[in-house]
Amino acid sequence: MSYEEWGPLKGLIGTWEGDQGIDVSFHNDKGKIAETPFREKTTFKPFGPVDNGDQCLYGLDYRTAAWREGEDNPFHTEVGYWMWDASTKQVMRCFMIPRASTLIAGATVEADATKFTLESELGSPTYGILSNKFLDEIARCTRYDVTITLGDDTFSYDETSVIEHRKITDVILHTDRNTLKRTSWEA
Repeated sequence: MSYEEWGPLKGLIGTWEGDQGIDVSFHNDKGKIAETPFREKTTFKPFGPVDNGDQCLYGLDYRTAAWREGEDNPFHTEVGYWMWDASTKQVMRCFMIPRASTLIAGATVEADATKFTLESELGSPTYGILSNKFLDEIARCTRYDVTITLGDDTFSYDETSVIEHRKITDVILHTDRNTLKRTSWEA
């Protein structure tokens, strides 16, 4: 199958693993910003078409988990969808993390793109961010962006969440980045 209907998302299909991840975030136990190296596994399973009135979407059901070095239980997981709307050239990423936060990021992207950036902003009615009450009061995410770079059997991401944290007077730029290698075309 060629997966041309998935546009720029076709290069993500499969199972991926990478052990070069770096998470830069506020560490509550240390009371400061610190780095955490991690390994990660992500799967992207194609589905579609999804007809939504006149809109036709092709998507990837995705799941990801990240482990700190030397740990058996993941410190971060996500579930969600990546969607492609060819008629408007929109790539969308919808996901939830188990801190009761959810996000939709998106951008206009060409069908053959191998590098693109998706964005989300607190308060946006389309590409926005929602959090539970606790996080909204303690560590509010106000902006998110992720840049994806696709290679033959690699993909890299570099993402930033802008956090207004009550324990710090300045905003925190919580960043994550990794390069993953395809281990299978099957998800």
